[in-house]
Amino acid sequence: MLNFEFFTPTKMIFGKDTHKRVGEVIKSYGFHKIMLHYGGGSIQKNGVYEQVTASLKDAGIDFLDFGGAEPNPKLELVEKGAQLCKDHGVELVLAVGGGSAIDSAKEIAVGACYDGSTWDFSTKAKTPRAALPVGVILTLAASGSEMSASAVITNEKLGLKRGYNSELHRPLFSICNPELTFTVNKFQTGCGIVDISMHTLERYFSKSPDTPLTDAIAESVVRQTIAAGRRAIKNPEDYDARADLMWASSLSHNDLTGCGRETFMACHQIEHELSGKYDFVAHGAGLSVIFPAWAKYVYKHNVPRFVQFANKVWDIPVSQENPEETALAGILATERYFAEIGMPVRLSQLNVGDEAFYEMAEKCTESGGRTLPGWLPLNTKEIVDIFELAK
Repeated sequence: MLNFEFFTPTKMIFGKDTHKRVGEVIKSYGFHKIMLHYGGGSIQKNGVYEQVTASLKDAGIDFLDFGGAEPNPKLELVEKGAQLCKDHGVELVLAVGGGSAIDSAKEIAVGACYDGSTWDFSTKAKTPRAALPVGVILTLAASGSEMSASAVITNEKLGLKRGYNSELHRPLFSICNPELTFTVNKFQTGCGIVDISMHTLERYFSKSPDTPLTDAIAESVVRQTIAAGRRAIKNPEDYDARADLMWASSLSHNDLTGCGRETFMACHQIEHELSGKYDFVAHGAGLSVIFPAWAKYVYKHNVPRFVQFANKVWDIPVSQENPEETALAGILATERYFAEIGMPVRLSQLNVGDEAFYEMAEKCTESGGRTLPGWLPLNTKEIVDIFELAK
């Protein structure tokens, strides 16, 4: 097991009706002026906006209303929000929504304490030194951003999607009421299931020594996500299924499932180029296409790991005579499951052709300036090959 630090200061407030307590929660920290950041209006249609703002008003919390967060959150909106925070003396940014609203809020919180563009942090040109606190009311179980130190943003002018980690924007608190996910449609629920699984599997399929306890935690998270995902797809108002997915979302990306292991997130890096180039591609849908292709491309370089995955997660018997057969069976079981819950498993299903494979691979490797690490290091050629497998 590698040396590691595990730090998760986010206060988790989980369960029914918890979002109605947001005013008292914020007041308990001593904040008086906040930004309320959310997406395109779904929280207004389903009554969550009214409930949240009522709680804020009852607690005497002054709030600046700032909507507009969208899938693959945009740098332009972040910079506008950061300036509003500066102009109005905002003390905390409260995100109400899923990963896009949360990541946007995190970037706003950092930008409010910085004189330049937060893109400096996304490109690793600068390191953030300060940020406003971030609070979350989660409405979509998917990204794990409600408990993670990561944020991903899209620079539309450059056609690039980049993420970075900073403890400064890890949420101070997250309010997670599974009831708020009842109205999430089948496609977005499926995207969430894939994202939760992939945040765990990207850590699991990493180049590290034996970590049996961490492995067991990761395998359990994936198994439970698979089971709860089936139930939530069948019955969107299955509270226990939605609760399992919401808790798995947080556990999948708060670093627990990677303790003692390296994390290189190759599939995420490749997918960021896909949804950065094609903004209509949802992150979870991109991952459901990229992971099976990546796994088929690299599995022979660590057959025992994929055999363990097939056996522990999918209950596939281990073939002593042909372990590669077991390893591949686990990959195919994952691909079939993604299809079962309505997720695409080929780029053609996303209406993405092969015309930009090389361009996306070049961007991912920074024109050959970096290699994605792993059992099989990935350069431009290898990434193009993975796109070809995903066609």
